[in-house]
Amino acid sequence: MNTNKRLLIIGFVWPEPNSSAAGGRMMQLISLFKKQGFAITFASPAQDSDFMISLADFGVDKVAIELNDSSFDLFLKELQPNVVLFDRFMIEEQFGWRVAENCPDTVRILDTEDLHCLRLARFNAFKANRKFEILDLLQEDVAKREIASILRSDVSLMVSEYEMEVLQSVFKIDQSLLYYLPLVVDSVDRNTLPYNQRQHFVFIGNFLHEPNWNAVQYLKEIIWPLIRKQLPTAVLEIYGAYPSQKVFQLHNEKEGFVIKGRADNAKDVISNARVLLAPLRFGAGIKGKLLEAMEYGTPSVTSSIGAESMRGALDWNGSIEDNPQQFADASVQLYQDEIIWKQSQQNGFEIIKQLYLKELFEDEFMNTIAELQMNLKKHRQNNFLGQMLYHHTMQSTKYMSRWIEEKNKK
Repeated sequence: MNTNKRLLIIGFVWPEPNSSAAGGRMMQLISLFKKQGFAITFASPAQDSDFMISLADFGVDKVAIELNDSSFDLFLKELQPNVVLFDRFMIEEQFGWRVAENCPDTVRILDTEDLHCLRLARFNAFKANRKFEILDLLQEDVAKREIASILRSDVSLMVSEYEMEVLQSVFKIDQSLLYYLPLVVDSVDRNTLPYNQRQHFVFIGNFLHEPNWNAVQYLKEIIWPLIRKQLPTAVLEIYGAYPSQKVFQLHNEKEGFVIKGRADNAKDVISNARVLLAPLRFGAGIKGKLLEAMEYGTPSVTSSIGAESMRGALDWNGSIEDNPQQFADASVQLYQDEIIWKQSQQNGFEIIKQLYLKELFEDEFMNTIAELQMNLKKHRQNNFLGQMLYHHTMQSTKYMSRWIEEKNKK
């Protein structure tokens, strides 16, 4: 095994690709590094979960670690990874200083998943019933933590080009610290189920994720009644991991509003449906459900937040509507008109072909990582803000952590 190809991933949770786009994203990253011959260890302080994937099946070592515990330092010294990937900024806060201290020459990568401060600022504006303004971001404490984490890392992986623009324009982050790597698709299957063999509308999304729960409430109260008025026998099937009692309470067969709960296989659910609905009213990143809909040939109707940064200058695979009546009208038209439906499906295939195929990204990504390893010292010298933040914030985080550790011993 090439000794300079040892990757340590520190996970916020154990990967659950069947529960969320984040889990799928993590497995994509593992596969990218595996293909380049990296030996991979996945460590996490999280509890095991019923739906986590078996990492051993992918040739990945699984290690449970503790928060605020110097046993992690010993583990690092033994493993000596050349690259460490932090899964979300909260993990970099906890473990970044330990990696910097014990493995100073290790490349530190932050996978942002999506920009948490953007999602939160939009959610807060939504709750206050006002329009989100870009400068709202500067009011969020999470932004200060997240931006500090991005500055301390050697490179941050971004799934959304819009978020890269925000980081550069609002927070003045240097482009050399950001790398665009969206969710990717292996290939497009154009032999999907035809229009007349598909039925029902579908929604899918992890219910632990607030934008998904809000979208389902919005469907139930506002949009679905408008669709049913035009299609009295239509059925909407709602799937998602971790549904609570409040989700199941929305179930109503008479209204055609059917709560199905966890999907064993998202592909089966999406590729049998005729139209996917995703009226997201806040959120960030790019949406796994909408990308899967394109991949499986299912047209979708979503909001401008849902489609943000997902199509470049290409036509959407369906409709983008923010007004509830227009959303309902577009959904009904897409459901009933085979010609528009087929065109929308082709649009989705084209978006994937031009923007999301894995082959568009894998070589360049690995070249970037290899270059970083070779020129790490110079790269860090160019990021003085990051060095300064390490010096100050890491001292405080470090001593706080040491204090907790001592306290725990008593």
